[in-house]
Amino acid sequence: QVQLVESGGGLVQAGGSLRLSCAASGRTFGSAAMAWFRQALGKEREFVAVISTSGGTTYYTNSVKGRFTISRDNAKKTVDLQMNSLKPEDTAVYYCAARYGSVRYNPNEYDSWGQGTQVTVSS
Repeated sequence: QVQLVESGGGLVQAGGSLRLSCAASGRTFGSAAMAWFRQALGKEREFVAVISTSGGTTYYTNSVKGRFTISRDNAKKTVDLQMNSLKPEDTAVYYCAARYGSVRYNPNEYDSWGQGTQVTVSS
């Protein structure tokens, strides 16, 4: 397993940008598909974006397509989520997650999780 620590959350006005970062420890980071999920208050955890082990494949939930970009640096063992044109409905705790193998959208298929970072978008 990898250990994950998120950073970069905060309070931003609608239309603004934030960049989340997830730092991983462990020697097998390069073998893990990495994803971002989010959970708003009172709602279930939902898929946001995922990136394959090589970084060559990415998928996004429809509501963030064209606004969010996921990227990874296997040498630095980091995965980032650049969030632009933020909306109040993006407000949630954002979690970084890892799984060995191919990309998946279901949070139950992820083995390792960070502690989460709060993103709040004011209108």
